[in-house]
Amino acid sequence: MKNIILTLMTVLLATSAFGQKVVHTDRYAKDNEALKAAPVVGPRVVLMGDSITDFWPSRSPGFFEGHPNLIGRGISGEVTAQMLLRFWPDVIDLHPETVVILAGINDIAQNLGDLYDEGNTFNNIKSMAELARHHGIRVVLCTVLPSVRCRWRPEIEDVPEKVASLNARILAYARVNGIPCADYYTALAGADGRTICEEYSEDTVHPNAAGYARMERVLLGVLGR
Repeated sequence: MKNIILTLMTVLLATSAFGQKVVHTDRYAKDNEALKAAPVVGPRVVLMGDSITDFWPSRSPGFFEGHPNLIGRGISGEVTAQMLLRFWPDVIDLHPETVVILAGINDIAQNLGDLYDEGNTFNNIKSMAELARHHGIRVVLCTVLPSVRCRWRPEIEDVPEKVASLNARILAYARVNGIPCADYYTALAGADGRTICEEYSEDTVHPNAAGYARMERVLLGVLGR
């Protein structure tokens, strides 16, 4: 019953006037329609996320050309609440075998102006996972990438500590619920174990080509490919 209610609430919010203003449901509307009309060749994997997922296909096109069943559904700047609102059209309605959820850094950056609440962010990630599992979609959770600061919101303090704390909750939830996790945090962390390695990023947040290559190895290992 809980999952059914959550599904209904998500659909209603995403189609409401409020949802249309806050969530960019039109971003992938045409792509989604084309994908649903196309024949399914192999199991689809949807990558749900923010700018890190959004920039991935353009910064590492060869990866997606070599794995055409990977479907990018990232939108730059979005917080977890926005992703949850568009989870139906951009994930569930595409009937993928797997969804890979990478989210949280924009919540920490307070992109919508709200104070960061780790519990709310974590609950949004859990809600996406529960929605997917309710619809028979395998879930892969991701740890948030290490970061020194949010360069677009330099006033936000203690970013490394907030990232580490959220990741601890994601990893614990995944472990208890038998959900595989792509641990990008550990893979991209520098020598201090808290911030992203300079080799993998030019702006302390977003991966460069080497960073994406590292993430790709982690993801393919979790997906068993």
